[in-house]
Amino acid sequence: MFRINFVEMMYLGARDLGRYKLRSALTMLGMVFGVAAVISMLAIGEGSRRQALAQIEKLGIRNIAVWSRKPPQQTQATAQRTQSWIIAYGITFKDVDLVKEVVPHVTQIVVGRDVRQDAWFGRRVMTTRVLGTQAEYADVLNFHPVQGRFLLPEDIDGHTNVAVVTQGVRRELFPLEDPLGQWLRVGYSVFKIVGIMEPRGEGGGGFSPTDLDRDIYIPLSTALDNFGTLSLRLQQGSEEISRLDLDELIVQTESADYVPEVAKVIRSVFQKNHEKEDYVAKVPLDLLLEKEATERIWKIVMGSIAGVSLLVGGIGIMNIMLASVTERTREIGIRRALGATRRDIINQFLVETIVLASTGGLTGILIGALGAKIVTYIAGYDTIVTYSSVILAVGISGAVGIIFGLYPAWKAAYMDPIEALRHE
Repeated sequence: MFRINFVEMMYLGARDLGRYKLRSALTMLGMVFGVAAVISMLAIGEGSRRQALAQIEKLGIRNIAVWSRKPPQQTQATAQRTQSWIIAYGITFKDVDLVKEVVPHVTQIVVGRDVRQDAWFGRRVMTTRVLGTQAEYADVLNFHPVQGRFLLPEDIDGHTNVAVVTQGVRRELFPLEDPLGQWLRVGYSVFKIVGIMEPRGEGGGGFSPTDLDRDIYIPLSTALDNFGTLSLRLQQGSEEISRLDLDELIVQTESADYVPEVAKVIRSVFQKNHEKEDYVAKVPLDLLLEKEATERIWKIVMGSIAGVSLLVGGIGIMNIMLASVTERTREIGIRRALGATRRDIINQFLVETIVLASTGGLTGILIGALGAKIVTYIAGYDTIVTYSSVILAVGISGAVGIIFGLYPAWKAAYMDPIEALRHE
């Protein structure tokens, strides 16, 4: 009995591709572009996800942050006044005590006071954020010194004049000198530099409103002693005196699972005590979820485009296989006459279709991976081709081959052998 084994089927499929090279190449284009789009889309998405996760993890996925801000109505009132007056807004020490009392599942709470002063070293001056904070700040934000040390509890308790600078401050104020051990002037006070922080940059996907590479950190107690909670600002002929206890409050939870609950409680506390809405609350975990939601929409759009390409590729494969069935009608009749079953004919044409689709799929994988690397090179955007995306692409190409090859294979198998043999 005439039987066609799997190896022979593969050989016949490859031979048919080689016989009509241009036709096969044109047929595979839709499959190539569809798979390449899938690979590129998943590589860009995975790179973006890991980059966002790394940024969020820098600031702590267990953190919730609250920042002080001037209420819009007070900003408008300031512009209308021409005399000296005092406004009070933002996070207070009472808020911190209340958070410590009522908020559950909290491991650490750190606060910061932004001192609006220029920093001087010799004749060099830099406008930057000088933040009075606590010793736990570096651990809570996962932000550590590469030289020297960060602030210590004894610095806070002893009201010492020490400072820790970041890489941006180092570049601008100390381009030629080693900052460690130098004395830095902030306003009318001088501070000894005891540490230099690691490079950090923007505060993680929009989480922090400042560039953390341009900060100077001093003890909170020293900042309050030297600069107090009042600040004077001259604007449009008026004097504005602001009273602000603290600029930021960061709460770290026991686990990321508690973040939604703790964030809800913190927002509730501030809503009850700050009717003027003089604060902004942000949660890194929420930002990550928002980014992932945006990426899902983008993936749906790109997936739709890739799906259309795969559909076109599948239709092209079906069309060429139907033409192949017509061209090989007499061959099919001879094989049926020699004992080949309908199942053998179906398997033969399905294997040929899968070879055609898989070849296009593998070519698409290579082009997609190359396209991802080009995006990384040109745009500086991280792309990661994962094993799962390659397996998915291979599976899609194989599935397309089976789905769009079934009808041509069925048509070939159910031909009347006698009519097939008469075909010229």
